[in-house]
Amino acid sequence: MSGFEDIEKQNNHSNNDIIMDANDLKKEYTNGEVTIVWQSGKCIHAAECVKNNPAVFKPKEKPWIVAENSTTEAIVETVKKCPSGALTYYLNTK
Repeated sequence: MSGFEDIEKQNNHSNNDIIMDANDLKKEYTNGEVTIVWQSGKCIHAAECVKNNPAVFKPKEKPWIVAENSTTEAIVETVKKCPSGALTYYLNTK
C-alpha cells in the first residue's frame, strides 16, 4: 500500500471524495437577473469590487455580497474589473 493509500484509509477518504477547503470556497449570490460567483482561493484582495460597487460588496458584513443592492449592468461592469478572476458572473435564464 502506498503512503497516499494509507492516508486515505486513516482519514476515511477515497480519490472520489470531495474535500471542502475553507480557504478555497465557491459561493454564488444573485439579484434574480445575474448571479455573482466568488472563488475565495483566487481572491487577491485588490478591493476593486468594493471601490467600484460598495453597495453590493461589503467585506465587513455577512453575507459580504448583496446583489440585490445594484443593477445587473453595474454588477457586470464591476465583476469585469476583478483582476484575479475571483469574481465571475452569469446571466440567469428566465
